[in-house]
Amino acid sequence: MKLKIKGPILIVLTLFMSQGCGVYSFTGTTITAETISIQPFYNDASSGPADLSVTFTNQIRDYFQQNTSLAQVINDGELQMDGTVVSYRLTPVAPTAAANDSDRDAAALTRLTITVKVNYINLENEDFNFSRNFSQFADYNNEIGLNSIESRLIEEIYDQIILDIFNASVANW
Repeated sequence: MKLKIKGPILIVLTLFMSQGCGVYSFTGTTITAETISIQPFYNDASSGPADLSVTFTNQIRDYFQQNTSLAQVINDGELQMDGTVVSYRLTPVAPTAAANDSDRDAAALTRLTITVKVNYINLENEDFNFSRNFSQFADYNNEIGLNSIESRLIEEIYDQIILDIFNASVANW
């Protein structure tokens, strides 16, 4: 037996099913705030470029400006964010075959890992408040050398960290 559903019935069913989910958007954003304050992030990392925190602050502000309709205010936003770059770490990840004893600790790849601690306050709903670390990494070939690609790696890592922060804060994912 074939079940035939007419157009109007299908539309009514679709509307009925979508109403049960409450407020939803395709990005997952459900906040109604109009303002956000993103304070300058500080640098507590023991190594790395001196401008790590300035670069992060600028990138996260730009991301929220481009991807939300939130007005950025200096202080007292309905959403508030601040934090610290807490770690900039280099770790060997891919050992190579040693040509001689002096090369036995050499690695073909090195991993750059950056960790940022974020404090987020949502004045509309304190259930969404958090203080947590976000960490990402990128691997690079030691033959290339860190100096020639460091700024690109930092930007890639920050892009991923900022996406994670965005999803944890305003996208509620």
